[in-house]
This record gives sequence, C-alpha cells and structure tokens, in this order.
Amino acid sequence: MKIAYITAGAAGMFCGSCMKDNTLVATLQRLGHDALLIPTYTPITTDEESVAESHIYMGGVNVYLQQKSWIFRHTPRFLDRLLDFPRLLRWVSRFASRTKYEDLGDLTISMLLGRHGKQDKEIERLVYHITREFQPDAIVLTNVLLSGVVPALRKQTNVPIVATLQGDDIFLEALHAKDRERAIELIGTNCADLSGLIATSQSYATAMASYLRLPAEKMIVVAPGISLKSYENIAAPSPREEPVIGCLARICPEKGFDRLIDAFIQLHQLPDAKPCQLRVSGWLGDNQREYFARTCARLREHGLESQFHYVDTPTLKAKIAFLQDLDLFVLPAVYHEPKGIPVLEALACGVPVVVPDHGAFPELVEQTHGGWVVAGNQVGDFAQTMHRVLQNPAHCREVGQTGRRNVFQYYSAEVMAQRTVDYLTHLAAQVPAPQHVTTGA
Repeated sequence: MKIAYITAGAAGMFCGSCMKDNTLVATLQRLGHDALLIPTYTPITTDEESVAESHIYMGGVNVYLQQKSWIFRHTPRFLDRLLDFPRLLRWVSRFASRTKYEDLGDLTISMLLGRHGKQDKEIERLVYHITREFQPDAIVLTNVLLSGVVPALRKQTNVPIVATLQGDDIFLEALHAKDRERAIELIGTNCADLSGLIATSQSYATAMASYLRLPAEKMIVVAPGISLKSYENIAAPSPREEPVIGCLARICPEKGFDRLIDAFIQLHQLPDAKPCQLRVSGWLGDNQREYFARTCARLREHGLESQFHYVDTPTLKAKIAFLQDLDLFVLPAVYHEPKGIPVLEALACGVPVVVPDHGAFPELVEQTHGGWVVAGNQVGDFAQTMHRVLQNPAHCREVGQTGRRNVFQYYSAEVMAQRTVDYLTHLAAQVPAPQHVTTGA
C-alpha cells in the first residue's frame, strides 16, 4: 500500500509524536509498504534513524515570512527553496523553541484556512507533491493542526484522508481564547472532509471528540507501539542497596517535573523511608531552563541535591542505558497524556511504572500489568505509592518483568503498523471506483 504520512517537526525538540510517526513509517517500510514520511515546518528530531524525506514542506521560515509580509507570498521558487534548507531550519529552530504558543494565534488560524490563508503557495506545493508526484493510496496527517491542507487534498484525490489525534489540545489550550475558538471551528470544518480519525488511546478519543466537536463514530483507536529490537537482550535489574527512581519526559510543568521533585522530597520525609536516588532525563528547552533551575532549588533546601541527577539522553542507546539503571519509573504528569510512550519504553526495560489515573496511563497499566495508577494525582499520593512499592523490591521487579512481557506482546511497532494498515485498507475499500465512460462504435 502507498501511504503518504505528513508529520510536523517540533522546532528541534525531541517530540513523542515525531518519534512515533518515524517508528510507524519505518515499520511500514519494513513490512513492504511504500510509505513516505513528509516533514513540515522543521526537520523532525528522533533518537532512531530518521526515514523522513530530506525536503521540508511548508518550511517554518517561509510560513512565518509569508504571514508577516505580502512580498514573501510572491517570491520565486528558488528563494523559497533556499529558505527551506534543513540546516537553516534547524538553526532557526533554536530560537523558535522560545516562542510562546499564545503568540502564534494568527499564524495557526492562517494555516488552518488552507488555500484561503497567507501560505497558499506552500500548501499548493505540498498537495502537488503528494497527489501528483507520489500518488498514494491513503494520506495520513499526524495531527489536526495540519488539517488546513485537507480541502485542497480532497479536491485533487479521492483516496482516504485520515488524521491522527495525539496531542493537539496542549497547543490549542495555550492560545488566547478567541484564537482557540476560531482554530477549533476551522479544524471542525476541515475534518468534515476526512475519511476517518485515529486516536492513540480510548480516553483521548473520547476527550477530543468532545473538545474538537468531532464525530466519535469516525474515530478508531490504534495504540502506540515502539521498535523493540534494541530492547530484546535487556537483563532483569539486580537488587541494590539504594534504589533509583527515574523519569523520562520533556522538562516542563505539564509533564509534572515540579510535582516529581516535590513527591521525591515528601518521600524522604515519610517514616521508614529508605535513601534513594532520583534521575531525570528529557528534552530541556531554553524556555524551561529557569523553571528547571527554580524547581531543582527545592532539593537544595531539603538537603537532597546530591541525590538528584539530570541525564542527557540524545540517542536511543543512551536512553535505554538510562532506563536500565532505574528501579522505578514515575511520571506525575498534569497533562492528560494521549500516548504514554516513555511508559512503554520503561516497561520494555523491565522497569515498573507509577502514573496518574488519567489520559492513556490507566489503559497502559491495565493492559500490561506493569505498574500502579495513583488515584487523585496528588503529590502526596505519589510519595506514598513510591514508598510502598520500594518497600518490596522483589515484587517491584516482578511487576516490571510482567510489564515487559506484555509490552512485547501488545505494543510493538509491528502491531501498531498492522492495525494502521488494516484501517486504511478498510477505508480504501469503501472508495467508489472511478467511472469510465465508453462510447459505442
């Protein structure tokens, strides 16, 4: 099957959606499908080998300049291509990551207007590339914020067009209320031309059907999967005198870094609490460095600075090494996570997890039996749960190994890819065959 996958770079950030999209398309290719990963805005950043096309469509510099000045809406193609140069976009991404989402309302609305917005020529080039040069059997958008291209795609092709729901609301919630409402309205209009929607968890499907006012009957759930080859020969962790608690997530309030620090402090204040270490890894953007420093200062105030370590994990090998060295994975996120990929990665290493009772987390724990869900999502409840779990290290390791076995059974990249193909094949079978007109002699 020929599948065009349109993804969005995240301004140099290690983005879970980009990494999932890259894993999915790489797996589809291994399974014999002609899958094409088309990056937009900026190059994608992954810890596995990228399979994305080298050319960036709707490049961030062009999109921004065309929003700001009519001159750039009429520049020749050779100049636009220079501004889409991947090295330039990577360099600009260093500064773009400091931009607040709330300042992007006008640009977001213009992109959602599609051919009626200020980036008309960018959308025209993307649509031409997909429908005339690649000519796929199905088209998948990685988020509905890209849905401005849907009406133009629909005019040029009759193949199934699907969008994935996997984190759009965190961006929309950061916009000013007026911009957010207009954006949601445009998303609903654009998505009327979709053949279907894919959500990464049932809870997220339900939430987004209500939030974006999209028809629930057009949604299916395809759980995320990870490439497990690098996790195959990981040995069970050995008992140690001082256990290590860890977290792998973007460093920001919505992922709960400050809550994790507070829970770690409270853990050490509980009776019978044993000394333990806290190790954290994840992408730390320039716009969150002050938050990171301010939060870490709380550890110094309680004499726990020496028991905390921030570890950079820019490669898959480094990430796995980090996870292997943990006894317990804890992610007290505030945001209702739609995917939970770090949880799957920890479980693939045999590390049990402690997570909130919202988003995709309860579904992952229920399916894998690889951890504990904290009801109420309070910092004190996380501290109590960590304390209880660490009191029985043998059971902790047993739960981790159970989770590992179930991740290999239910959450492989191959399972994710096959479910996606089955859905797209089903949609393609419902497309009416083109009518051929014959004339008599």
